[in-house]
Formats: sequence, structure tokens, C-alpha cells
Amino acid sequence: MNTHSQALRIAVVGVGYLGRHHARILAELEGAHLVGIVDARPERAAQYAAQYGVEAMTSVEALDGRVDAVTIATPTESHADLACGFLERGVHVLVEKPMARTLAEADRMLDAASRGGTVLAVGHTERFNPAVTAALGVIDRPGFVEIHRLGTFPERSLDIDVVFDLMIHDLDVLLATVPGEVVGVEAVGVPVLTRRVDIANARLRFSSGCIANVTASRISRDRVRKVRFFQRDAYISIDYAAQEVERYALEPGPSGVPAIAGGRIEVVRDEPLRAELADFVGAVRERRAPRVTGAQGRAALDLATRITSAIDAEFVATR
Repeated sequence: MNTHSQALRIAVVGVGYLGRHHARILAELEGAHLVGIVDARPERAAQYAAQYGVEAMTSVEALDGRVDAVTIATPTESHADLACGFLERGVHVLVEKPMARTLAEADRMLDAASRGGTVLAVGHTERFNPAVTAALGVIDRPGFVEIHRLGTFPERSLDIDVVFDLMIHDLDVLLATVPGEVVGVEAVGVPVLTRRVDIANARLRFSSGCIANVTASRISRDRVRKVRFFQRDAYISIDYAAQEVERYALEPGPSGVPAIAGGRIEVVRDEPLRAELADFVGAVRERRAPRVTGAQGRAALDLATRITSAIDAEFVATR
């Protein structure tokens, strides 16, 4: 960061599990000047504000006229009202995923951004995973995709289904890598430890012919975050957590007999959230679209909604 006068004035709204990391990164991010932290819990706002030498606030109204942008990391139910209030006043917004509870709320946010002439970015961090970035250059019209995102039971996001909490990350990556529209959705899901769906599986059919099999669970003993792309003459595997990519393809051998060759692709490791926040700050300062736009966040939300509707329909059909 050069000087505060040249940097983007930004605040973090909500310093729970994710928001505290927003504050940590923005406090030292080039081009950003963290000016305040807002949280409904005064003691939590004070804790992180003191840690980064900024002002603690319990109301977003305290930010009026003092910020150019905000990041919103509050419970999903508050995203739309908070984001619209800022966007309409000319304040740029990065909102954590899922961007809203419903498509109607997402549309309100898009409309507010359009009317306010403001940037609306959505926090799909896996799009900023260096492994995903490295793999984009070798993924070419896959025919089948297999995804597993398994996690241990969390202490957060229990107000939403696992589809909106975890699977939506992979839905966003799929929409960014597989051409065509999703023309078929089959899904099953089960509530296990909560009243919401804790484990889900979806089979998605794209107009390109690709089939994607996606599993997400928040009740597993082990953490697994892997995706495999199968395409003509090549196989690409991404380990999100390890930030590793492998590619194998059928190539002519020394004797002319085809053989499988390949291995790891070079990945320049980075913290995905840091890259995401840097992209947002850059988008605002450079007057460009962020890597994950509000429209793309809505597309992921739309697909997640279709999956949960299919789960509900399957549940009714099997009763």
C-alpha cells in the first residue's frame, strides 16, 4: 500500500469465521486501507478492530461517507438487505457465498448494483485457488466430471443446506469450466445431524453432453476436496486443499505404441481468499469486472436452488 489517500477505503461487515480472515488480509493488502470493522457483537468488533488498529462499529450506518467498498461476511439471511443498502449508495460490495437466500434477493442485489453503478463481487474462493487457475489452461470440453467435497461437522453455516454451504463452490467451478447449459438435474440429500440437508449428491447433465457427479458432505470424518475432469485423451485431477494439479494423456510411446504420460502441473501457491480480495480491490480501482461477478454468483445460486428442489422432490416421491 502506498498511502491511505491513494488506497481504497474498505470495511469488513461481520467478523465471524470468515470475516476475521477478510480483516486480516485487508489490513495489509496493497491498494486497500481498512478503516473499520462492523459486527453485531460489540466485543467481537472491538477484538478485531483493536488487533488491526481500526475503529469498531456495531452498525453499518456508522460507515456512511467513510468507505468506498465493503466486504460482507454475515449470515446469508442478511446479505441482500446489507448489500443493497451499500450498492445503492455507491459503495462497492464483495459478498460471501451464497450471495443470497433466494433468486429474488439476488436479483435485487444485481439491480441495486446496476442503479448504483457499483461493483458486486461474490466470494466463490475456489475460483481463486491456484490449482484451479493452473488447470483452466488444460481443461477442454470435459465429458465427465467427478467431485467430492467432504468436511467435518462445522460450527457455522448450519442455517443453510450443505448444497448452499459447500457444494455451491463446486457448482461455480463447473459453470466456469464446462460449456453449455445445465439441462438435467437429479439429486438426493439427507439431513443427519441437523434439520437441514447435511450430505447431498447431484448428477448434472450439460447441453454439451458432459455429465457431472457432485457430492458434498459436512458430516465426514476426513476432509476431502477433489475434482477430476475426464475429456478426450486426457484426465485432469485437482486437489483443492493441497493446491495440486495432475494431468495425464495418451501419447505415442518410443516404439509407436500409445502410452499414458503426464504428471503434476506447476502451481504457484497462494491463499485463495487473499487472491479474491486483491481481485475485488483491483476491480474497483481499475473500474473492471471482478473475476466472479454478481451474475455468476446468481448462476451458482440458481443451480444450487435447482438441486435442492430436486432433493425435495425425491424426498416427497419416496415417502
